[in-house]
Amino acid sequence: MISKRAFLGSAAGAAFAAFGVRTIGSAAAQPAAYPAHPVRWIVPYAAGGATDVLSRMICQSLTDQLGQPFVVENKPGAGSNIGTQAVINSPADGYTLLLTSTANAINASFDRTLPFDFAKGITPVAGVARIPLVLVINNDIPAHNVAEFIAYAKANPGKISVGSSGIGTSLHLSGELFKALAGINMVHVPYRGSAPGLTDLMAGQIQAMFDNVTSSFELVKAGKIRALGVTTRERSTVLPDVPPIADTLKDYDTSSFYGTGVPHGTPTEIVDKLNAAINAALDQPNVKQRIAELGAIPLHGNAQQFAAMMRAETESWRKIVEMSGVHKEG
Repeated sequence: MISKRAFLGSAAGAAFAAFGVRTIGSAAAQPAAYPAHPVRWIVPYAAGGATDVLSRMICQSLTDQLGQPFVVENKPGAGSNIGTQAVINSPADGYTLLLTSTANAINASFDRTLPFDFAKGITPVAGVARIPLVLVINNDIPAHNVAEFIAYAKANPGKISVGSSGIGTSLHLSGELFKALAGINMVHVPYRGSAPGLTDLMAGQIQAMFDNVTSSFELVKAGKIRALGVTTRERSTVLPDVPPIADTLKDYDTSSFYGTGVPHGTPTEIVDKLNAAINAALDQPNVKQRIAELGAIPLHGNAQQFAAMMRAETESWRKIVEMSGVHKEG
């Protein structure tokens, strides 16, 4: 027979031992504070341009705030789909981020060959910036505002070539929306990026182009091309004298936007931590100044607000894609 004292002693010891095991086990199960090692920021475009400028600014701030390197990695191709799929297929641990963009919203309806469902594969984290587009024309075209350009196009049906940075881009579809609302016929000429299109525009090989203000406003200010209207309902800070196209076509409103997302299933606490850090970056004076210099507008808000914006953009571009009748079939 075991004595009462021995029993109590052994019970206490067992309880202590069990408590100790649970304590050690619980501590071992706790994840390391995020981030514990470098984080990849995937840009699904080639290096250079506004996407790189924005990404590197934000990543430098995240590095400073969170104490681990946030490294920009370019994965271009297939209209942003290669980089997007790479992130969707990555572990949902917060160590692989995607620079999301208008392309993701457009491709959901434009590209019928997509091997993934963006809405189900990516969790939106935070907005970064919205960039207005601008309708620019060759200086020899006798039009100095949107109404005059529409009148000129109606008088010359099918004789105006309008360039873009590629089929299915926000620039291309902004032109398709313009044609539909204005009731005009223009020939679309796709380029591999804005630069060659702008070169041909200045040379008179094409007569008009929709472009991001970030890559065209310097040419406008230098008098090498003429800006007729911005695609947003508000004027651009870098082209303050150029009115919105909506002043003439009341239902017109498009833009490009950038943000970030992570693979679906990433813990909410990591999403919220990244969101807070990105919003803090957007409030830093040097970042605010550089975004303004690009003609962009910072996108503040929590993850839920950015997710709602992504849904709204996807639906808006779906309507434009359907209206244009243009799809990627394979």
